[in-house]
Amino acid sequence: MGFEKKDLDVVLIPVGLLIMFLYHLQLLYRYLHQPHSTVMGFENFNKLFWVRAIMQSEKREIGTCLGVISSNISAATFLASVSLTLCSLIGAWISNTNNNFFESELIYGDTRSTTLSIKYISLLICFLLAFTCFIQSARHFVHANYLISMPSLSIPPKSVEVAVIRGGDFWSVGLRALYFAMNLLLWFFGPIPMFAGSIFMVLFLHYLDSNTMPLIEHEFEFDGGQVYNEIGSSKTTRTLRRDITFFKDLFASTTLLMVTGKNPPGYNKVLDENTK
Repeated sequence: MGFEKKDLDVVLIPVGLLIMFLYHLQLLYRYLHQPHSTVMGFENFNKLFWVRAIMQSEKREIGTCLGVISSNISAATFLASVSLTLCSLIGAWISNTNNNFFESELIYGDTRSTTLSIKYISLLICFLLAFTCFIQSARHFVHANYLISMPSLSIPPKSVEVAVIRGGDFWSVGLRALYFAMNLLLWFFGPIPMFAGSIFMVLFLHYLDSNTMPLIEHEFEFDGGQVYNEIGSSKTTRTLRRDITFFKDLFASTTLLMVTGKNPPGYNKVLDENTK
């Protein structure tokens, strides 16, 4: 009994999936213990400081904050819709028994109906997992939207941080499920394309997930006295103060003129100086 082409699925498919799983286990270890070396950890670091800066400011830029969160919600909702649509297409493809292209001799590998059913089920599971993760991502971003837009300033920043970080984590897991689905799609054309796609995917993801940029130094403490001094020394503020003083003197002089019928001493001089 020799080695047949259907035996390639038994060897190459588990090896390709094992390569993908081992890479993501290594990425998970780096994310938990060395987050600065991964792009996800670098992005989460910046998200934490963004939330803290927003929550610590006395007057929040609500429009900007909600715009950032809404863009994440829209992206997660769109990918969730795409994943659900692909699940429906796979279901329609499975129900179509007349289509036997992937069972033809053009596919170099196992083309039995049992193996084909395993391919469909595996691909369907990946898309359902992606749909679930993107929905959860949108849910957490919506919750962060509520917390940021709440009028009360007593909302702890930690709650917003957890919502934003969890939304980003579910987003990342949903993307990983789509990456696995891409490899499983190649499996329909044979085990060799799937194995080659797994190796290329790992190399490509390693390039995308590795971070070499140093962490950005952020400052959160807002010096209110310094801000007040900078505002008070501006030309606009000096002009505003001069106008307020002018109108106060004008009101007092007008009141004295109505009562006594005489202009107060130096009235004309003050009027000339303030109208220049």
